[in-house]
Formats: sequence, C-alpha cells, structure tokens
Amino acid sequence: MLDTLARTLRRHPERPAVLGTTRTGAVRTKATHGELADLADRYTTALHRRGVGRGGTVGVAVRPGPRALAVMLAVHRLGARAAVLDPGAGPDVLRARLALAGPDVVLADATAQAVAGWARPLARRARLALPDLAGLGPVATVGPRLPGCAPALDADVRAVPLPPPVDEDGDAVIVFTSGTTAQPRAVVHTRASLAAGMATVAELVRPEAGRPVLGGTFFVLVPSLACGAPVALPARSAPVLGRQLRRLAPQATYLTPPQLRRLLADGGRFHGRVWTGSAPASAELLTRVKRAGAEEAWGVYALTELFPAAAVEQADKAAFTGAGDLVGSPLPGVVAKTDSSGELLLSGSAVRDRYLGEDPDPWVVTGDRARIEGGRIVLEGRSKDMVLRHAENIYPGLYEPSLHLPGVELALLVAVPDGDGDERLVAVVQPSPGADRNALRTALDRPLGRMGAARPDAVLLADIPLSGRSLKPDRAATARLAARRLDGRHLDGRGLDGRGLDGRHLDGRSRG
Repeated sequence: MLDTLARTLRRHPERPAVLGTTRTGAVRTKATHGELADLADRYTTALHRRGVGRGGTVGVAVRPGPRALAVMLAVHRLGARAAVLDPGAGPDVLRARLALAGPDVVLADATAQAVAGWARPLARRARLALPDLAGLGPVATVGPRLPGCAPALDADVRAVPLPPPVDEDGDAVIVFTSGTTAQPRAVVHTRASLAAGMATVAELVRPEAGRPVLGGTFFVLVPSLACGAPVALPARSAPVLGRQLRRLAPQATYLTPPQLRRLLADGGRFHGRVWTGSAPASAELLTRVKRAGAEEAWGVYALTELFPAAAVEQADKAAFTGAGDLVGSPLPGVVAKTDSSGELLLSGSAVRDRYLGEDPDPWVVTGDRARIEGGRIVLEGRSKDMVLRHAENIYPGLYEPSLHLPGVELALLVAVPDGDGDERLVAVVQPSPGADRNALRTALDRPLGRMGAARPDAVLLADIPLSGRSLKPDRAATARLAARRLDGRHLDGRGLDGRGLDGRHLDGRSRG
C-alpha cells in the first residue's frame, strides 16, 4: 500500500493530502500530494547519501504528520526498516531501545531534541525525558531546526536520480513494547505484514476519494491517502477539535477513548462513521458517540503485533448481555483461539513476523484472557501486567527497577481504575526498616522524573502485600490497597504521598 500511496501522490499532485486546523476550526492544507511526494524524495536522497539501504535501520522520533509519513515512504523505498522511538519513554528506556535496534541514523524533530540546553524546561513541561541524542550515534533533524538541534537531514540536497525502489519483502518497522530496561522487547513487522494490516483497515473503513478523514495515526494516514481521501490531523484541545469536526464533516473519524470523552464533555458533535481503539471502549461510550451525531460508532481491538484484529459496532456491543467485553468477530485473515489457560492467541497475514532478536512465530500471545463465543471474541481480563492510561500502554517492568534505591525494600507500579476503561498509575514503595521517609521521597524524585510519559499519577509509601508460598509481591492486592488509599485522599502518617504530576497532595494541599 505504500507503493500505491507513492503512485497516488504523483498522479494528483495538486490535491490536499494532510490537513490541519486553526484555533477557529478553519481547515488549512499542511501538505499537498505533490509536496508530500517531493519531501519523501528529498528524504530518500538524503538517507541514501548517508549509506542507508536495504536492511538498514533508521530510528524515527518524529511527531505524526507529513514529515513522519515522508520519512516512512523514504525508508520503505530504500528497503530499510524504521525503528519507532517514543520520546516520552524516558532516557534509560530509550537508551536501551536504541542499543537493541542499532540504527544507522536517528531522525528527530526539534521537540524530540528539546532536552538539550535552553529547551530543557520546555521538554519537562511536555513530559519528555530524553538522553542526549547526540551521544547515541548520528542524529539528523527533520523539520525546522532550533538552537542546539542536529543538522537538517535534507540540508544541501539537490535534484539527483533516486535509487530504484526495493521490491521484495523484508523488515519494515520496529515498534517497542514491553520487556525491561536491561532486555527491551520490540515487535518486527515485515513489509508484507504491514501491507496486510493497512489493507484490512482500508476494507474496514472504506475511505472514499475526495472526502476527508480525521485521524493522526499511520494506519489512518496511509490507507486513506492511498484511496485518495485527504486526512486531517486532530486538534489537541477539545473545543478546537469540536470546531474542526463541524467545519470538516469527515466521512470517518479515528480518536482514542480519552479524546472522545473530552470531546463529549465539551459538547462536541460527530459526523459520519467514528472509530476508536488503543484503549477499551465501552458500549456506553460508543452509544454516547452515536447520540452525538455519528452514523456508526466502532470499537477496534488491535495490538502492536496485529492491527487491526477485530471490530464491533455500537449496536452489537450494546445488545451483548453476556459477561465480559465483546470486541467483535476476527477480521478477514485473522485467526483466533484460546490456549488451555484461556489466553487469547491470534494469527494471520497481518501478524508481526517476530520479536527483535527472536525467531519468527505465527501466533501472538495477546496477554488477554478471552473466550470465543459464536465466532466473536469476548475479553475477560488481562493476564499480563500492563497499564492503560490515556490510551497509552505502560509496562511496569520497564520502570520498577529504577525505584529500588537505597532505603527501598520493594516497589511496584500498579493500575487503579479511573472510569470507563482508563487507569491511573500509582507507584507503591515499601521503605526499608528504619529508612528516613522524607529523604526517600526526595530521592525518588530523580527516577520518577526520568520516566517521561510513564511518570505515576501518585506515589504511595506503604507495606506491599505478599502472597503464595514464595511470598512474592501481590500486584492485585497492592492495586486494591492503592485504590483504597487514593479513594480516601488522605495523608495517614504512614507515608501516603499523593503528589501527582501537578505537584499537589491528593487532599488538595499544596506541597510544603
């Protein structure tokens, strides 16, 4: 489909490709088909000059939009693979991931490099915590440069013949998921599995040429643009997003559940078909979306290893009265089954090839408990440790080791329900006997500050419950303990420190 997109862009260079919006909701063109194609060609030439070719790896820390898409088109043409780097993962995690991926070059926009010098306060406010990228290998800037940024990727690029496109299967993208800082884990998709996933999206959403689609993910941009539909990047604030939807009247909209909830709370209205995923979407949420004007409201079940896997429309989800969470029938090409423990396994043409450094495996172990009922997948809970906050997957195992400072006996990151499928992240720290709790709180500030977007909403100093013959930390009991303490919103003298990201105690008192 990336090849189809490249041809479509050249066939109609004057058509708008990526749309933005002003604060009034007015639609503006961020890039036309021709501008996007030209940018992809410049990046292709620049990367080729740097020696990137078939089998190479390009680290990508660029915000979604025309430049990120042009980078992906360039990497695809060269037969290389893109290692997607999350600037919000924190410096220690990012260093480990870069070491595993071993990119030939890291492409980063100015925001991803904002930890250097003058921009460090801006980076902290944006919840970014990065290492000095310049110390991790060759770095090039994509987009406008700011003071302290690496040289521009396409500086001094002149019109030269492009290398012929690679026309064979191979690794296409690396996306990091769980694992630990010492042993990161990354999903590897091939060109074939990526193409199969995007084809499934196109068949599911059915974008029509010339009519806008609203959404900012790669799996929205590529299929829509390949079908001739311009894509509008969603505004960040709910009021502006609401105005954007009114002006745009998109044929299809993809927003995460947190975005939907904020928009609905602001009185937003929808148009056409609405899709949501990346976090659980309840029947109630989908029903509210339809009441707010959507013709259809769909929940999409997907994983990094397989996107998309299943989908369900509001009417079917609302009519389901059984136990569990109905996520729909497996989409064409997807095979679903459960193992002896009830864990859901998925396979199909769009499934990832392997985990980086491991052998290929046709089956994805989802970490979700489920049952297959009438050919439909019904989720019954998670069997692997993961926290879903604001539609982001947070893996506690990546960050817990950094909390084991002198004076800490045990430390866990647990989830506390926060309504409609969302969760709050709480660090529960058990001090060693005799430890100075005030000093410990101060010492914890450093590792907490290096967690980036995974920084906990609150920190609780308490004894962690143990269970089993081996007396292992009981995560479920610890989560219940955190929920009780945070629900009480009090300081009990035993060490509840409810400081959230705004630096306030849970009982509303400012920090002393």
